[in-house]
Amino acid sequence: MIPFLAPALGQALADWLAQLAALEGAAPNTIAAYRRDVARYLVFLAQHQGGTGGLARVAATSQADLRAWMAEERAQGLSSRSLARALSAVKTFTAWAADRSGAEATTVLSARSPRYRRTLPRPLTEDGASAMLDEIGQDARADWIVARDTAIATLLYGLGLRISEALALTGADHPLPQSLRVTGKGGRTRIVPVIPAAAEAVAAYAALCPHDLVPSDPLFRGARGGPVNPRLIQAAMERARLRLGLPASATPHALRHSFATHLLAAGGDLRAIQELLGHASLSTTQGYTAVDAAQLMEVYEKAHPRA
Repeated sequence: MIPFLAPALGQALADWLAQLAALEGAAPNTIAAYRRDVARYLVFLAQHQGGTGGLARVAATSQADLRAWMAEERAQGLSSRSLARALSAVKTFTAWAADRSGAEATTVLSARSPRYRRTLPRPLTEDGASAMLDEIGQDARADWIVARDTAIATLLYGLGLRISEALALTGADHPLPQSLRVTGKGGRTRIVPVIPAAAEAVAAYAALCPHDLVPSDPLFRGARGGPVNPRLIQAAMERARLRLGLPASATPHALRHSFATHLLAAGGDLRAIQELLGHASLSTTQGYTAVDAAQLMEVYEKAHPRA
């Protein structure tokens, strides 16, 4: 149950989240964000309306109450982007609540999200990405940890994996096959070709790792043998970028951005890159690829019959 939330609404929230996880394959991070955002919303309504109410009352929230909640969230320092995400979660929960209570939820469902400017990802240059693979983990105390960090970074840049996907690999995935089946966000499964450099990096790590890489356990291990915390890789890359003089945007996720951008720059098909990244929407893939206007004009002049 959520603290300060009426038991009935707390149970309703738990049931809704369970449905998202079981039927829609929502990722654990998505579930956690939805739980936090909707719980804050329900607690606010209870305090603002002077009572707990049930699902019907939540579904029939007035425009004034909704605006008051959004103003409160902004006053707490929530950015426009975060508020838009929270409102999306609230709308999804409200639709579920309305379906079960028979209440009219038009006011909430028709609410407009705050406008915000999407920041484009900043991939590394090809030289920067190569330098990062050579440098990451070099300050580690053990050679096998250097090899581990290098292998993980190679999976991000060479296969376009998310860091969570790389750390979800198990001992059963070693040695890496020619193609890897990866389950990403929303439970979507995709097939990713494994380049030799990635297979070699993982093999080098496995040869040095002092822990038994049994099929049922994580492939990548921490110093004490447990699963690797993503923060360890983020910190290793942060130290490496400082040594290399790379910008603060050189994060683990930037390696995934770089994978997509460099593939497209080399002539890769955008829809094929979408499949490799595991994106449900092509527009998401377009946001991951950074190709400047000069390059686009060069492609146009070479390919268009009227250029």
